[in-house]
Amino acid sequence: MKATVVIRSRNEADRLRLTLASLSCQTEAAQIVVVDDGSTDHTAPVVAEAARTGDVVAIRHETALGRSAAANAGARQADGDVLIFLDGDTLAGPDLVADHMARHRASPGLVVRGETYHIRCTRPFLDPEAGTPRRGEEERVARMSAEERARSVVTREQIRHDFAAVARRGQPGVYPGYGPRKLFELEMAALRDDADCGVLWAAASGSNQSVGRAAFLESGGFHPDLTINEHRELSLRLCQAGLRMAASAARTYHLIHRSGWRDPLDDKDWEGIFYAAHPRADVALLPLLWQSLSDEKALAEPLRISSLAQLAAIAADYPSLPRPEAVRAAYMAAPRPSFARKPVHP
Repeated sequence: MKATVVIRSRNEADRLRLTLASLSCQTEAAQIVVVDDGSTDHTAPVVAEAARTGDVVAIRHETALGRSAAANAGARQADGDVLIFLDGDTLAGPDLVADHMARHRASPGLVVRGETYHIRCTRPFLDPEAGTPRRGEEERVARMSAEERARSVVTREQIRHDFAAVARRGQPGVYPGYGPRKLFELEMAALRDDADCGVLWAAASGSNQSVGRAAFLESGGFHPDLTINEHRELSLRLCQAGLRMAASAARTYHLIHRSGWRDPLDDKDWEGIFYAAHPRADVALLPLLWQSLSDEKALAEPLRISSLAQLAAIAADYPSLPRPEAVRAAYMAAPRPSFARKPVHP
């Protein structure tokens, strides 16, 4: 059984160089497929350099087709039995491939999600190795002392010879902040401790997640119209087909490069597409779980949903309605405490 790591990347060449370096020193080798989704920077020579010394396949889209189409293209070109999806600005821990493969060898039919950490100190850099500033961060980087800059950069030398020092800078969650960290913690807790939870698909990750290639292709891959939450929609379909979600100790480190993120509470185009494909109460109520973890958009205490098990219990009491807003309105209008705080038993 062999793995293929599928990387989606667009205009992040200097971070991609570090990602590829982290994959070059895995404890278990894998094929690497890099999908350059319409980059206008120096991504092509970065990939070509990696291909000279490793099993690296390059796919180039002249025009960006989006995350789903890029990942699907990479999967079609892969020759591994297991696909591990990774983003081009994310370092792989040394045992990433080995940890994913151990789960698949022990138990076929899994969708495996690893531990998604982030490294915050790279945020102001265009090139995290050279320490060059990204646009708008010139003054901040110029004010850094030599010692501060040395503590903040991530180099290929560190990745290859002292990854533990890089890992010590990592913190839980794919992004900084209370909300992403709490979401990471509750998702991983559900995957590890609540195998029978009916909404484990919601704990899927867009990066550091693996699945058998045959099952992925049979499912049709990522939904072509989704550019956010495509990983959760795919995982829901895979679970409906009989696969099971599982956790792995495989760890990745997102090299932060901007303030904020694509928040699905604000970027709502995904919801209509997702709900049309899956008109289910748990899909409609999922944003309330995220909102319950938000510093800025928090729900009133009686309305909060604090775990995937609680989400599943609440969703069971609501029929599917024509629009997700109607499901949420019904939940919000329900007398308290009828549904808001049902006891959840492990």
